[in-house]
Amino acid sequence: MKKRFRVLSVNISAEKGTVKKPAEEVKVIAGQGMEDDAHAGDWHRQVSLLAIEDIDTMRAKLPEISPGDFAENITTEGVELPTLPIGTVLSIGDVKLEVTQIGKDCHAGCEILAKTGECVMPKRGIFARVLEGGVISSESVGSYDI
Repeated sequence: MKKRFRVLSVNISAEKGTVKKPAEEVKVIAGQGMEDDAHAGDWHRQVSLLAIEDIDTMRAKLPEISPGDFAENITTEGVELPTLPIGTVLSIGDVKLEVTQIGKDCHAGCEILAKTGECVMPKRGIFARVLEGGVISSESVGSYDI
């Protein structure tokens, strides 16, 4: 059975350790990640995803938080990302992403952690490798099999 979700924002940054800026659309390259993004490369964390529902939990403490502030490439709506098993394939248009990691260690100098005492990306964010490339926009719809 297919489960659907929405892409609310696609975000890139030229440097690691910085917030990502929303883009209208982003080219995604198989085996690499998002074009012009600092985290692209031949490794298992080519693309990061975080749900708006998790970002919203942080807005109670820091109302100005926006998509991309947690350095996620794709901000989703309607999918509980950390419950997806490793190996799940997400389809977003022609793009196919394989979930490779749930959560990560937070950067020591994370501004959100310093201001609020917590950060959702280490426990709620997920990472994927790009199996098939294409273009993703903030109006894309994604799906996966359950």
